[in-house]
Amino acid sequence: MKYLTKFIFIFLSLSIALFAQTHEMNPARLSLEEGQDGSYSGLWMFPTNAVGLPAEVSFTDCEEKQRNLPEIQGKYLVSNIKINCEESLKGKEIAFKGLTRLTDALVSVKFLDQTTFEGLATINTPKFDIPQEVSIYPTSYFWLGIEHLLSGIDHMLFVFGLLFLVSGTLNLVKTITAFTLAHSITLALSVLDIVSVPQASTEAFIALTIVYLALEVGDKQKYNSTPWLIAFGFGLLHGLGFAGALTEIGINNENLLLSLLFFNAGIEAGQLMVIPFFALVIYLLKSNKIKIEVNAFASYFIGGLGSYWLIERVLSI
Repeated sequence: MKYLTKFIFIFLSLSIALFAQTHEMNPARLSLEEGQDGSYSGLWMFPTNAVGLPAEVSFTDCEEKQRNLPEIQGKYLVSNIKINCEESLKGKEIAFKGLTRLTDALVSVKFLDQTTFEGLATINTPKFDIPQEVSIYPTSYFWLGIEHLLSGIDHMLFVFGLLFLVSGTLNLVKTITAFTLAHSITLALSVLDIVSVPQASTEAFIALTIVYLALEVGDKQKYNSTPWLIAFGFGLLHGLGFAGALTEIGINNENLLLSLLFFNAGIEAGQLMVIPFFALVIYLLKSNKIKIEVNAFASYFIGGLGSYWLIERVLSI
């Protein structure tokens, strides 16, 4: 029975790893800039790993003049697009057809008056009107931050593992604060081009932190009183991972600091959403109603996932 339980945990780990590989957050991006003649030109970028055909985009009272065949650039199919509009896009509708629950669309439109609209289309809200008065706050990056955290199973698994090393409310606050501070530092440094690390190497090191964390969960004596040390140290690497995702999504350089701030705030909001759930799961697992060696099997589960990701990511470098 003991070996059967181990096998089940390892099987679940590999299954989740395979699922996570094909279901990472990778939103589409429409970036347009207004020209002097009333036209708008820019790029339509759709992720290559999206399920189904690329989504279609349409504009009210506008005529599409140019769209070349898409070319693969990194993780995206990229097309140059140009449209002519009778009036400004302010107050007009942009609609998307073919978005999925795993593929949203980030929209950025820069106008002649130097204002920039940022919006997010989803499967539930596939169309929206650009307001006449464009807000200076890029709130769409807040929702992207939440989405990235919730779809980033490796980051959530690390937070889940950290909670096994925490005892007491004060230690919990210290640990989450240390992780937040660390990844905020490297996220900012990377996006501002002060620190640069290859994304493939970063992702491999993140997987390595999960493997190491799994070992600590199995034998937590070393960090039992100071789990915030491991949270801060490895949080620096996770911040580089967040930065890589934000760079791939694209960031509005005119509102660089605000976009960065809102994206990071979204990540923190996502953490606050999952921590109570994870804490409840751990509490129930450690209750007397479930007769298993919780830390040991959590170590197998976390370590199985981390090991799979580590091998996969090292081979892809």
